Amino acid sequence: SSGINAEYGGLMGDYAISAVTSVSPKYQLAAAISIVLWMSAVISAFIDNIPFTAAMIPVLSLISSETDLPMAPLIYALAFGACMGGNGTLIGASANVVAVGIAEEKGYKISFLEFARLGVPIMLITVTVAHLYLLICHCAIGWGNI
Repeated sequence: SSGINAEYGGLMGDYAISAVTSVSPKYQLAAAISIVLWMSAVISAFIDNIPFTAAMIPVLSLISSETDLPMAPLIYALAFGACMGGNGTLIGASANVVAVGIAEEKGYKISFLEFARLGVPIMLITVTVAHLYLLICHCAIGWGNI
């Protein structure tokens, strides 16, 4: 990875660690899940999911090692956030670009804003559901906290 990616990842890791450690240890896992999920969703709405996800793995490893939080819930939060965040905008996922291109070939023009008018609410709803699911599974029940 380039120095820019390492610096950007380092800044995101520093921010996340600072935010997570600012709350009571009892709530640090919930905070980490929330930060990773929503940060991933918002960023993935505007950049390609795959390189972003790959760049975030070392950040999650840093968060986990610096806070002694389990890695599995952070990985799930990243996966859900990156996947569902891509639904927010036309450029958020390759499938969106392909679908809009096919629609345009068939005579249906879909602008960035038209797509976002539908995509952003769908993204917010699905990420909220994933957020609740992750908090229940990993904070209340404790699945995968190894």
